[in-house]
Amino acid sequence: MKFPSLRKMALSGLVLALVGWIGLYVILFQTFPTLWPRWLFFFFLTLALSGTALPVIGFFHRRFPTTPPARGDTIVRQAIWVGVYGNLLAWLQLGRVLNLALVVFMAAAFLIIEFLLGWRERSQFHPESEAHDESA
Repeated sequence: MKFPSLRKMALSGLVLALVGWIGLYVILFQTFPTLWPRWLFFFFLTLALSGTALPVIGFFHRRFPTTPPARGDTIVRQAIWVGVYGNLLAWLQLGRVLNLALVVFMAAAFLIIEFLLGWRERSQFHPESEAHDESA
């Protein structure tokens, strides 16, 4: 699988971020905090944070390449982690249980999970089969 172009990644991130941030604006300033707008808040927050993080993460993967090279699904997964992390922080803040220790612990947990997923991807990488797939 080829590394996605920065143009496609930036366009996808821009669309996600615009939908997310405009949706958040509408939810925060045009609705009352009933059940459905609260759930829409978390949905739009995920879109906004993931869309904003997508081109940044893609740039870092292109700037600091790894072996095996990062695939498009890896970059999207990491951008979604940013959205999920932001959602968890917002959810815990609504319940007034968020503190610095919890923020750091959750960030470390997400980093460990992503490290283990990357470790699994690297263990299943076979360069000779990748070269054969591209020539077909």
